[in-house]
Amino acid sequence: MAFVSAVSLSVATPRVGGSTQSTFAGARFVRAAVAPAAAKIDTTIRAEASKSVPFWERPATLDKAYAGDVGFDPLGFSGAFDLKWLAEAELKHCRIAMLGALGMIFPEFYHLPNPAYAQTNPLAAVPSVGFAPIAQIVLFMVVLEAISYQKITYNPSAAAGDFGFDPLGLSKNESARKRFALSEVKNGRLAMIGCGGMIHHALITHQGPISQIQSGQFIGGDYPF
Repeated sequence: MAFVSAVSLSVATPRVGGSTQSTFAGARFVRAAVAPAAAKIDTTIRAEASKSVPFWERPATLDKAYAGDVGFDPLGFSGAFDLKWLAEAELKHCRIAMLGALGMIFPEFYHLPNPAYAQTNPLAAVPSVGFAPIAQIVLFMVVLEAISYQKITYNPSAAAGDFGFDPLGLSKNESARKRFALSEVKNGRLAMIGCGGMIHHALITHQGPISQIQSGQFIGGDYPF
């Protein structure tokens, strides 16, 4: 509280006959309430930290609706493309990479009874099998892309990557479905990195991944085969 003093000073007023009358009201003390200062409110909106890289901000477009969403999008794809389309594309590449990783390793232990399939270098194996097997693979890819396009276009409410194919019943309940969906994304991402590593080592050493480990040859060779 503060006190404000209001003082009324004497005022000389002229009177008839040339004299003046002086008046003085004295001092009056008026108690005036001073409003307290308003509390400062912090209105800063703090973005959520990314789970993958804690010192990065989590992109606002990533809404945790899809399995494996850890807020990692350094190139901003989630803001430039439809999130459902990106999730479908990632799962497709995850599944291809997992099959590809198996395909690069398995022939070193067993292959079809034909010398054309005996090549363990994954890059050299492509031309060694001839035109017909490669054409079959391309045709199979076309069919899968057509099925994928039909699902995304005409059944957008279906979960990403869900084509109704579950012969082992892994998605029999919601808890199991979420657990296996996350496992698929994690293993798929690892397979994409692994395929990239095996292909680059094949370029350098001209060997399959198992042969390379057994021989201890990690450098050398010339591009491409």
